[in-house]
Amino acid sequence: MSSPAILPASEAEASEAEMLLSFETGAPAEVRSALGIAAARIGGGVALAMRHDSMDHWSVALGLGFAEPVTADLVDEIGAFYSAQHVGHARFQLAPEALPGDWPEICEKTGLSAGGTSVKLVCRTEIALARITEHRPATDLRVAPVSPQDATAWGSAQVRGFGEPEGDLVALSASVVGREGWHAFGTWDGDELVGTGALHVRAGVAQFFGGATLPRARKRGGQTALLAARAELAASLGCTWLVAETGAEDPGTHNPSLHNMLRLGFEVRYERRDWIWQG
Repeated sequence: MSSPAILPASEAEASEAEMLLSFETGAPAEVRSALGIAAARIGGGVALAMRHDSMDHWSVALGLGFAEPVTADLVDEIGAFYSAQHVGHARFQLAPEALPGDWPEICEKTGLSAGGTSVKLVCRTEIALARITEHRPATDLRVAPVSPQDATAWGSAQVRGFGEPEGDLVALSASVVGREGWHAFGTWDGDELVGTGALHVRAGVAQFFGGATLPRARKRGGQTALLAARAELAASLGCTWLVAETGAEDPGTHNPSLHNMLRLGFEVRYERRDWIWQG
């Protein structure tokens, strides 16, 4: 059976939800304990909790609104999960078509408030390969898969590249190197690992994750080269779709990651607002 002309929002959301579920809950037990990680499948989606998260980033509920409608009761059920995990701040991420008609009333009733906006991007693997063939990304950095002995350096570069505090988040990121279903790539400037990018493969869809570069190595083509390397791997693994997310551009701002992906053939599937829950 041929793949659809555009990846359904339900599949695009499931790709990210299952990737994040694997990322957080697949870490070693000592890492999960140190960060206070917990997860639950609720309402056809995934709710992820990280109690010790100084960035208020990793507690997120997503993949909702497809298996069953989003209601105030569902929001409250997920909120109860976060309260039980002693998490006081979490994000609900809902695709636009998953929002019910009474969403403003649900937000008022449950106390959700509007947050930032991200962009969901999708690309047929064959389109990305054609773009790479036409114009292979140039970089003076070395691009290669990451071996287990470089896992900690890779995790550190990813965390620092995103401006997050190191500590246990390094071990969390490093734990995907060599894990089943995951593929980690890096860029090196000489002997120093300066850039990261991961791929999570599930059901013929390749989910991009963790594209970060240390400040001193930026604007050298590394992230575009990492995108290309992952797209080529996805093709070799039989994936027909590539999925990624990045921050939306506010007026007067420029997101290099977004434009790198657009040049590779990604299309904006939709913009998606965060909805903030506070316990």
